[in-house]
Amino acid sequence: MAKLVFGMNQSLDGYVDHMAMSPCPVLFQHFIDQVRNTTGSVYGRRMYEVMRYWDEDHPEWTDAKRDYADAWRSRPIWVVSRTLKSVGPNATLVTDDFEAVIRRLKAELDGEIEVLGPELAQSVTDLGLIDEYRLYLHPVVVGHGKPFFAGPRPPLRLAASERIGEHVIRLTYVPA
Repeated sequence: MAKLVFGMNQSLDGYVDHMAMSPCPVLFQHFIDQVRNTTGSVYGRRMYEVMRYWDEDHPEWTDAKRDYADAWRSRPIWVVSRTLKSVGPNATLVTDDFEAVIRRLKAELDGEIEVLGPELAQSVTDLGLIDEYRLYLHPVVVGHGKPFFAGPRPPLRLAASERIGEHVIRLTYVPA
């Protein structure tokens, strides 16, 4: 049985804004390794649209960015959306009954499946299916935007904490 994990970069005031929190090289390598080790990812539409950046090579990329893109493209992705009409080559569009699809993925696959996007994660949380929350806490205050928890925070228990690089702490929580 797969474990569903929701993890994202978060500001000190609780927001997820990829433009305000660029990962240092150590954290970026952590994300490369994490993607390589996942079974796959389930994205909400907005987060998937941001991540489509990795579908095509860019000449200005560093070796690390190429490594991330290779890892990202090598894993299956399921995109939950009622509005998208198509997705990239390694993705499957989920338009109906996302709960059944996620339950099937969790039951049939092994390893970790990332859940990405606060609104999708809230829906999956409401179903009681998230097994682990990973907050990558950055020392910035954003002041606005999408909160990490898109709805009421579920009861959680701190399972681990880890410093990654010089400035980020990963807090790992499990449902209480």
